[in-house]
Amino acid sequence: MHIKLYGYWRSTASYRARIALNLKGVDYEYVPVHLVNNGGEQHSEQYTRLNPAHLVPTLVDEDEDIILNQSLAIIEYIDEKYDNGVRLVPEHSTERARVRALAQDIASDIQPLGNLRVLNLLKEKYHAGQEDVAQWAAHWIKLGFDGIEQRLQTQAGKYCFDFDVTLADVCLVPQVYNARRFDIDMQTYPLINRIAQNCEKLSAFEKARPENQVDAT
Repeated sequence: MHIKLYGYWRSTASYRARIALNLKGVDYEYVPVHLVNNGGEQHSEQYTRLNPAHLVPTLVDEDEDIILNQSLAIIEYIDEKYDNGVRLVPEHSTERARVRALAQDIASDIQPLGNLRVLNLLKEKYHAGQEDVAQWAAHWIKLGFDGIEQRLQTQAGKYCFDFDVTLADVCLVPQVYNARRFDIDMQTYPLINRIAQNCEKLSAFEKARPENQVDAT
């Protein structure tokens, strides 16, 4: 096996990469990196050599002698390398731009504000309580989902776009998982909720679910 994915079961960025690998039919080895145990395994000397930013996921392709760290870069790399009839990033320039824009709404604007290291900083440096931290995370998810729900009204089909599963869906489902963790009522976002449920029926998404990973606790 020549593809390794280093990740953490509950990391939404790792979740995205797992979904993409499954959708593309890639046989890969999943290597858990526990972000909490022993101060966080992402800070170990071994992992730091793979990812100096101390984040997950990291993909190692031994065939190509390449190490990739950012989830969207990993997904696009997988999408281009493996041709199984599934295209997560459309070939047409207009569709491609729209898909990337929606994916970035999540990966660049929503998810980083709920990242584990951000939530830990709120608690450790600013003495925020657990309830305050949860409200912080929920605030940014809801703010982002407000805009995405409105955008989907003009473009959604069964999935985020009216053609097929794309990078946007791969990013959306893990963020919905986080929204549920923070007790956000997904009935407030009927389009997002319906799309997530449609995706979750697919085996590639089911296999990637956090609770189905070997490191789930």
